[in-house]
Amino acid sequence: MSSEQKKYVKKLKLRRYFVLVIQIIIVMGFFIIWELLANKNIINTFVFSKPSEIWQTILNLVAQNNLFNHIFTTLNEVLIAFILGILLGFIVAIILYEIPILADIVDPFLTMINSLPKVALGPLIIIIAGANTKSIIVMALLINLIVSIITIYNGFLNIDDKKIKLLKSFGATKMQILTHLVIPSSYKTIISSLKLNISMSLIGLY
Repeated sequence: MSSEQKKYVKKLKLRRYFVLVIQIIIVMGFFIIWELLANKNIINTFVFSKPSEIWQTILNLVAQNNLFNHIFTTLNEVLIAFILGILLGFIVAIILYEIPILADIVDPFLTMINSLPKVALGPLIIIIAGANTKSIIVMALLINLIVSIITIYNGFLNIDDKKIKLLKSFGATKMQILTHLVIPSSYKTIISSLKLNISMSLIGLY
């Protein structure tokens, strides 16, 4: 490795360390300000609590052997909602892509459902599914599914038409175009959908 390459690598490492240090400072500053505002009664501790009380609650849960039970329960619900959301979203997006007239029919309904305040449907879901794990998963699925469908479907639509026409000129079938061009070319969009899906699932749980 040349001296210039070493300098460049060192510069990249310093940049990563700098970013990490700034991020840690921001997080620490956030908690310190939060604690100070709570102690000065500037913010309502009943609504926002404060870091010291949250930490004490965590210690109490550890002492009672309940912390990991809560964590595993939450992770289980998140994973179920996440997997169902991404699988169903992927399948529905493929169906809409392969059947354009169906996509035209359901497009306004997808937009309408996506704009609904789905968290407000929580009480209705509890009445239908009951106050249990099932209702929590359904709530999380409602929030992440539509986002997954729209994101993946739009990714499919952004594929270069020239590439599709080229494959068709070579006699490629719809399935070959889908599996060899559309899905591989939408890799970044699908990954973005996974990121959105997990965050939406967490929102749905709470």
